[in-house]
Amino acid sequence: MKQFLNLVLSVSLLFFSFQNNYPQNRKEYLSGADALLRFKPLLLRGKNIGVVANHTAILKNGTHLIDSLIHMKDVHIIKLFSPEHGIRGDAEAGASVKDGADKKTGLKIISLYGKSFKPKKEDLKGINLILFDIQDIGARYYTYIATLYYVIEACAENNIPIFILDRPNPISPVEPDGPVIVKGFSSPVSIAPLPIIHNMTIGEIGKYFNYLFEKEKGLHCHLMVIPMKGWNRNRFFDEYSTNWVRPSPNITSLETALIYPGTCLIEGTNISEGRGTESPFLSIGAPFIKSSLLMDELNKHNIQGIAVEPFNFTPEDIPGTATNPKYKNELCRGIKITITDRKKIEPLKFGIALLYSLKKQFAEFKFKDKTIDMLFGNDFLRKMINAGEKPEKIYLKWQKELNNFINLRNKFLLYNK
Repeated sequence: MKQFLNLVLSVSLLFFSFQNNYPQNRKEYLSGADALLRFKPLLLRGKNIGVVANHTAILKNGTHLIDSLIHMKDVHIIKLFSPEHGIRGDAEAGASVKDGADKKTGLKIISLYGKSFKPKKEDLKGINLILFDIQDIGARYYTYIATLYYVIEACAENNIPIFILDRPNPISPVEPDGPVIVKGFSSPVSIAPLPIIHNMTIGEIGKYFNYLFEKEKGLHCHLMVIPMKGWNRNRFFDEYSTNWVRPSPNITSLETALIYPGTCLIEGTNISEGRGTESPFLSIGAPFIKSSLLMDELNKHNIQGIAVEPFNFTPEDIPGTATNPKYKNELCRGIKITITDRKKIEPLKFGIALLYSLKKQFAEFKFKDKTIDMLFGNDFLRKMINAGEKPEKIYLKWQKELNNFINLRNKFLLYNK
């Protein structure tokens, strides 16, 4: 099927379309990076610039932002700053990124995913403008959000302006959902008071972070969002004429991104989330699972827009994507997830129903306490599931704080509400 779509639509293997509802008459939009270079290039003239970016900072013509900036007249790129996965996206999930030099341009790279997550004062010496251009995925777990948080804080402390070059939230039509993190559970996967599904672009999140710094720490960053042109938050990513670029190695498609806010929670357990297969986060299993029991339990819950089927898989090392995945070279039994109606899905609620079902049916199931609590931004999910509380009761636990966040969030939205 993939080969057929590639032949007919002439798109990259990394681009994914839904078999039954592939969008026709796809729309055009300009990323913040394209808008900056096309309409406001004078803002960069005479500047000594630090660029925070990765492999997703692609312009409409297919050129990487860094590769374009380096050839611009009177624009001086001083340093590059790398998030998780590296400037060119060739580091695996969780792998420490080292300082070094960009192989293509020779520019010095400062790692923001290694010994430090925040640029140091000496790292920023000689820089009078920071550009931030990274594609987010729409889920709080993504460490790119933490990178943005620390970069804004460093810019505020050192009086350096920052331009956030905005990009789409690929799962934007999915409504905000999940708990807002509480004190004591902050980490790179839960860096600030956001719900798990936030329904914001990276630029909107930046504005929100700047508000938090001013309110809580008395810090103010000279922050400008370069907005997209022609983007509508009520459309999914594949409704635009832009090919899918994996934001990280295991987010292989838009379908994966849509389910990720729910099934990423599996990382906090002894169940495989499908790393080391061709369908990470869509394949869930372990050697001790019986697929029929898991499916029977899942079907007792009000799951919409998602279908599951029995599925066996064997995780393996995949260079550049997964090293030593859970249950490496062991046969895992479980389920394969397919999205049948993305307008109805509630991925986080599905993920919680999945955890509940696994705990109820299989004595071997175990949480990794610290991991699940940090992902969730709280410990009540783990405690309630261990106590046998039903998912429907768990969902109610975060509704008040979520509603408060949604009301606050409206102040920072840049696009049609």
